[in-house]
Amino acid sequence: MAETKALSPHLGVQVLGAENLLDEGVIAQCLEALKWRGVLLIRGANLDDDQQLEFSRRIGEVVSHKDQSIFTISLDPTVNPLAEILKGTFNWHLDGTYDKTPQKATTLTAKVVAMTGGQTEFASTYAAYENLPGETKERIDNLRVVHTFEAAQKGVIDNPTDKQLAAWRRLPPNEISLVWQRRDGRRSLVLGSTADHIPGLAADESRELLNELLDWSTQERFRYTHEWEEGDLVVWDNTGLLHRALPYDESSRRTLHRTTMHGDESFT
Repeated sequence: MAETKALSPHLGVQVLGAENLLDEGVIAQCLEALKWRGVLLIRGANLDDDQQLEFSRRIGEVVSHKDQSIFTISLDPTVNPLAEILKGTFNWHLDGTYDKTPQKATTLTAKVVAMTGGQTEFASTYAAYENLPGETKERIDNLRVVHTFEAAQKGVIDNPTDKQLAAWRRLPPNEISLVWQRRDGRRSLVLGSTADHIPGLAADESRELLNELLDWSTQERFRYTHEWEEGDLVVWDNTGLLHRALPYDESSRRTLHRTTMHGDESFT
């Protein structure tokens, strides 16, 4: 069995001494740690694409698009045609807020790291909710929130063109519970850059509350900042963690390879 070491008080665990990541005992250990600690780090895993895919398949069903299961994360448009949209990942977000069922988990393997910047930060929305004052929980427990792609992109692009707005609005809004009642009894907040507004509240009150909850959820005690080293494998529970990349120079050639796993629990 592998050893584990906490990365921060509320989330994250480093897996140490795992000679075979595909060993059934190691996989079970990783899945348990992922459920309760949210982020897994395996330094120096140095997985190639086939190995990353095989490991990912032990975590869950891998998402494939146009027969592609490994996706390249880079700000270089010659490497990643979606580089411009990728700048939205510099803001706190949760993947899949436009879907009925969000992705279960994500893996990233570091191929090239930035000399400065480019860290990935994670924040536990489980811990954030659990530690909210009782009166705040009572205030928000029955609220809903509308998520839009437009809201996320407006956080990156100032003065968008009519063409850009039209493209963003082709993805329909998704209204879901602000507090996600999980099937295991836990609760988590569904926040981030895609959170557009809370129905039933005035625009100013809605924005103030969403900003207040995001600031609360991403404070240092609920957060882990990962300093990438080449060969790192990081896995996270996308359903209960906000994440973001810290800015880095586009010329750094920072490159990560990503897989995502289909979700199995729908938003409420």
